[in-house]
Amino acid sequence: MNRNAVGIDVAKGKSMVAILRPFGEVVSSPFEVHHTSDEIRSLIEQIQSVPGETRIVLEHTGRYHEPLVHELSQAHLFISPVNPKLIKDFRTPSLRKVKSDKTDALKIARYALDSWPELKQYGPMNEIRNQLKTMNRQFDFYMKHKTAMKNNLIGVLDQTYPGANAYFSSPARNNGRQKWVDFVTTYWHVDCVRQKTLPAFIDHYQNWCQRKKYNFNPTKAKEIYEGAKKLVPVLPKDPLTHQLVKQAVEQLNTASITVEGLRTLMNETAAKLPEYTIVMAMKGVGPSLGPQLMAEIGDVTRFTHKSAITAFAGVDPGVNQSGAYEQKGVRASKRGSSTLRKTLFQVMDVLIKTQPQEDAVYQFLDKKRAQGKPYYVYMTAGANKFLRIYYGRVKEYLNALSQ
Repeated sequence: MNRNAVGIDVAKGKSMVAILRPFGEVVSSPFEVHHTSDEIRSLIEQIQSVPGETRIVLEHTGRYHEPLVHELSQAHLFISPVNPKLIKDFRTPSLRKVKSDKTDALKIARYALDSWPELKQYGPMNEIRNQLKTMNRQFDFYMKHKTAMKNNLIGVLDQTYPGANAYFSSPARNNGRQKWVDFVTTYWHVDCVRQKTLPAFIDHYQNWCQRKKYNFNPTKAKEIYEGAKKLVPVLPKDPLTHQLVKQAVEQLNTASITVEGLRTLMNETAAKLPEYTIVMAMKGVGPSLGPQLMAEIGDVTRFTHKSAITAFAGVDPGVNQSGAYEQKGVRASKRGSSTLRKTLFQVMDVLIKTQPQEDAVYQFLDKKRAQGKPYYVYMTAGANKFLRIYYGRVKEYLNALSQ
């Protein structure tokens, strides 16, 4: 049976397409396709008209490739999005250095022929993984926005009620609300506290806790009152200052609600993936970090071995060797996903804080720390070990499901 390799070089709003067969046979010279419904439908009809088995390969290119992937997969064509690094490193049968959309489309088609048995087909689960990854990138964006809004509010409070954000360390509620933020919404200026008598403030604070459904502690109320008497505000207690604090609080609350909504939605989406229960059972992983890991790692079956997944994350040790020389202590490659590395470091941080003595990754981390290894050394090494265990458990489970 004929093998037809379709190489697609994707750009914004259009793509260059080439179709090859083994031994350099050109089925279709490179041609341009715009990402419109009519032209994509015409492309599907052209591909389906070619006799033989056809496989389509294109690069992950941000969001640009997604319309093609969606439409071609809906037409039940074999399509395989691949990492651009694999295409870049693929050999070319020429000494000339030529870079154009046409040559790139031909190169991708040759890659498809050369990697034919290893190509992974895009399927329904990939749609869920794509949604989850998009949510995770939005989650990361709004987390940064939330941090900026938090710092902005603290900056304003430094002029009205210095240190008010440090009175409470309660975790955020499911709706994103935090006790210290609710506190400064009511007690937005130091004079809101110290202009009252101590008994009056304690009574007022107790009523506030009941309304907001927070635990009341009379010792904490006294601590707040005594601390307020020592503070020196910069801005006066007037309507203009109140408006500044109110706006900063509203911005932070909006960002917090968005973050918690995305966190919940990501967990619900990740639960649709087959490896969800396996990942969530791992130490250091919870309803927030688990979906983030699955979003960034994707389908582990596309990695041929453990070293491939650590290289994808960029936590594999670098290599610097030439002849008899071999450098020791080479830094991690950091060639992969920075978002995944960030999530892995957060998992390592949870392990260090919770100290699950029976967990192999924590034991490894603890050993490296006891040896006096620098922070980034033992954190990167721990992330590497965690990923290898993740790969082994998840791939074994997915293989068992497919049998």
